[in-house]
Amino acid sequence: MSTQVLEPAPQRPLKKPVVRRSTPDRSQIIRRTAQWIFVALNAWIGIQFYLWVRWYERGGAGWQVARPAGVEGWLPIAGLMNLKYFLATGHVPPIHPAAMFLLIAFLLMSVLAKKAFCAWLCPVGTLSEYLWKFGRKVFGRNLRTPRWLDIPLRGLRYLLMGFFVYIIASMSAEALAGFMLSPYGMVADVKMLNFFRTISLTGAIVLGVLALLSMLVENFWCRYLCPYGALMGLVSLVSPLKIRRDPEACIDCGKCARVCPSHLAVDKLVQIRSVECSACMACVAACPVEHGLQFAALPRKSASVAERWRGRIAGPGAVAAMLAVFFLGMVFAARATGHWRMRLPQSVYMQLVPNANQVSHPGMDGPDSTMKGVR
Repeated sequence: MSTQVLEPAPQRPLKKPVVRRSTPDRSQIIRRTAQWIFVALNAWIGIQFYLWVRWYERGGAGWQVARPAGVEGWLPIAGLMNLKYFLATGHVPPIHPAAMFLLIAFLLMSVLAKKAFCAWLCPVGTLSEYLWKFGRKVFGRNLRTPRWLDIPLRGLRYLLMGFFVYIIASMSAEALAGFMLSPYGMVADVKMLNFFRTISLTGAIVLGVLALLSMLVENFWCRYLCPYGALMGLVSLVSPLKIRRDPEACIDCGKCARVCPSHLAVDKLVQIRSVECSACMACVAACPVEHGLQFAALPRKSASVAERWRGRIAGPGAVAAMLAVFFLGMVFAARATGHWRMRLPQSVYMQLVPNANQVSHPGMDGPDSTMKGVR
């Protein structure tokens, strides 16, 4: 008579207890509010700057308004040049000084709170986000760039950033001052405005293609072409705040990874170090459990999940407050030290602004090219 040895049935892993959130997540409401406040601020600056330019183009006729220094936030290259000049000489340059202070504010944001500037404040980032969301509604889905193409495309923005950084780093303080004090440097903001006011057919086609690609691919411009975002991403590597997953609380539902606009494997990692993370907190909003995912500093060493994260989490309100402190604090610092506004004589503006389109880049056509049409 044979005996049959019965093998024990394989045990199923114990299902984790689900601790639902005690309060609803408000990160996306707060972030969208911050986005639209900054969009409104930039729209107001744009209108004021346009009126300022038109007063000079009309020869001093019509409604005169003050030049808004905040427009220099749209001149990141000028900000980088001025920062290099300041580090080399210890002096704040007189041309586009606000560009430098705003650049420093945005870099400080990245040092502390990852690339939050890109997802919370940048108007181009806001436009890009709403374009891909609109595209998803129109086309039913967004396209996913295959990995073999995604990686080299992401390198484009670092090539652009590297090009600008290399050129500026190789310039002496004297060369930087000469460029900024040239007519081209003085009216770089006016030339930027005129690009959109009198946009060429080629420029319109390029913008149209970028808009279409941004509808098809999530954050196309930010992901592949923005050198400013590339710089912020590199700086953000030192940020103590990161998206962090608690494996003990996580129920492995994968919702966080599915909503991540940067396609990061949030559900597989303990912390997100990637330069692609913009601290948009979409993954945190999608997480259904308490302390499963958070934007936080390193957790405590504790057996209790709640105790690990006590005092370590930066909620959306805290993030918005940090961004406001850096932005407003740097603006107030620049104003208090008298380095916020350019102080060019009105006669110089009256000569340069109406002729901005005739001002050439220094060195393009010889040493005197910058003065063509403005003498």
